[in-house]
Amino acid sequence: MSEKIKIVVCTHKKSAMPKDKMYLPLHVGASGKKNEDGSQLDFGYTRDDTGENISARNCNFGTQTGLYWAWKNLEAGYKGLVHYRRYFVGKHYNKKDMIGSVMTYDEIAPMLSKFKVFVPKKRHYYIESLYSHYAHTHDAKHFEIVSDIIKKDCPEYLNAYNRVMKRTWGYMFNMMILRTDLMDDYCSWLFNILFQAVERIDKTNLSAFDSRFCGRISEILFDVWLENKIETGIVKKSEIKELPYIENVNWNYKLKVFLSAKFLHKKYGASS
Repeated sequence: MSEKIKIVVCTHKKSAMPKDKMYLPLHVGASGKKNEDGSQLDFGYTRDDTGENISARNCNFGTQTGLYWAWKNLEAGYKGLVHYRRYFVGKHYNKKDMIGSVMTYDEIAPMLSKFKVFVPKKRHYYIESLYSHYAHTHDAKHFEIVSDIIKKDCPEYLNAYNRVMKRTWGYMFNMMILRTDLMDDYCSWLFNILFQAVERIDKTNLSAFDSRFCGRISEILFDVWLENKIETGIVKKSEIKELPYIENVNWNYKLKVFLSAKFLHKKYGASS
């Protein structure tokens, strides 16, 4: 029986999890992971190597193996994705209590009849466009390849793509809750691009961090997809709800690497 809403919590390690049944802890990149004694690594969570999946490709797709799993295997009216260190928050926000701050089913259920799309509040970069930020922190060639794929496969998205790349803000983190028909639309479009991009991007000599480029590309492509849905009238701006979020990050480190990338041309080398 299909549920009204289901949100996967992507994690690669054992972590505190929300108790609300709306959330489903999901071990991403579970395929082939072993304990030191050779036994299967198992946190007691649902694994992304069950059902229809791309778990074995986690080294390049990162969290997006969790999105793919949710798309293909969940049955719910709305499907969502958050992370073990980033959640949408409800009315009991407390920056010192992440799990206690997490949005509950009772808080979001009344909104489902009004909104089709739930996203985290915009992240503003101010001195960077989304394109320049990616170019300074990762590899601009990735989006040369993505742009070529869009031109070939879905040129109707080019206007949205060009606008989004010039923005100084975005709905980041690959966090979203979408009505299931929109999730189908988004994932069909997204993974068509990613499966081609991952074959064309040079992966030689990449660190484990840099190898997970599909997740970073997806952060921007989500905004491209959503901009196109707005442009074509499929989603009205009034049907999009921005939600506050809580995250467990090192802000001093994050600011340091952001400025180093912008002014000293040092690429990101690790998560914050």
